[in-house]
Order: sequence, then C-alpha cells, then structure tokens
Amino acid sequence: MGTRRRGREILLQLLYQVDFAAVTPETALGIYESNFNKNRGSWDFASEMFKGILENLNEIDAVIGQHSEHWKLGRMAAIDRNILRLAVYELLYRDDIPSRATLNEAIELGKKFGSEESGAFINGILDKIYKTSDRQP
Repeated sequence: MGTRRRGREILLQLLYQVDFAAVTPETALGIYESNFNKNRGSWDFASEMFKGILENLNEIDAVIGQHSEHWKLGRMAAIDRNILRLAVYELLYRDDIPSRATLNEAIELGKKFGSEESGAFINGILDKIYKTSDRQP
C-alpha cells in the first residue's frame, strides 16, 4: 500500500474519532500514536492533513453543504462525511495532489470503509465540487 493511501486511512481514523467519538484532536493523535506502529511517511502525511482539515473545517463543511442536495452534514454517515472532508481539503488546499487522484482515493475509501452506497454517494458530491472548482484541467 502506498504511503499516501495509508496516510489517508490513518487520517480517516483520526477524523472519525474527533467527529463520532467526540475526542479532542490531541487525544485522537495520542491514541493513534500509542496504539499503532507508524510508518513515518504515512503518519507525517496524515497528521499534516488532519491539522489542515481541522483549521479549515468550517469552510470545508460549507462547500460540502452547498453541493450535497437534500443531505445535511449531520444526516450523512460519519465515514462518508469524513471522507468528503478529507477529499475537499485536498481539492481546495493541496495543489500537490492531482484532483483525479483525490477523487479516486476518496471513492476507494468509501468502498472500503463505508456502506454499499458510499462510493457512489461520495463520487456524486465530489464530482459536483470538482466541476465548480478551479482545479479542472
């Protein structure tokens, strides 16, 4: 598994803890650090993205809300919501990551960790966000 793919999985776990289990970001980082063997590259990628997402969470959630017709963030499955947050952060703030890679990775995370419908749900919302972004080729 690639460094960034593993980093996204770690990141999803961190975001889920903060969102669903209502732990502080510091606690989530500490739990992961003390319980799992960390690959330095994956961990660095995940922790950097985690901090960036939390710093920009209001804007990220607003973008998701604008493009998710008939779905409020609070009604979304926690896994789907946090995969969307991860992907929107990459689309808005990470020019070093190709948009298509972001979309593909988010869909794969949805298929792996979400429900049967997660991949299609995530794809639908991210496609709308991508089409209105300035990151298109």
